Amino acid sequence: IFDVDGVLTDGKILITSEGDLLRSFDTKDGYAMKCALVKGYKIVIITGGRNEGVRERFKELGVYDIYMSAHHKLDAYQDLQDNYNLNPDEILYIGDDVPDIPVMKKVGVSLMLLVDGSAFALSDRK
Repeated sequence: IFDVDGVLTDGKILITSEGDLLRSFDTKDGYAMKCALVKGYKIVIITGGRNEGVRERFKELGVYDIYMSAHHKLDAYQDLQDNYNLNPDEILYIGDDVPDIPVMKKVGVSLMLLVDGSAFALSDRK
């Protein structure tokens, strides 16, 4: 499970004069996701963002479990659990902000990305 802004982007959002929000994605992340999907891994996006361009980007890659406008990410995670009956110990969550922490505490492996590009694992799942 991935958050988007700050995880799959550099966290910056550009705003055009028309008010459109632009994000920059790395093609290497997209390639890695496609490879993971081919290998049979399930990839899920849970983001507080609501830009439909983001949804389209992931659909193009083959990711279809995309939770947009998920300001309470635990609700999206629970919906995912209800739909697929996944083993929490087999789930990796990568986030970068406070709204990610409740889900991070529920999964087997969680990584918090920091502004400087480093990461640390949250391991006190309860």
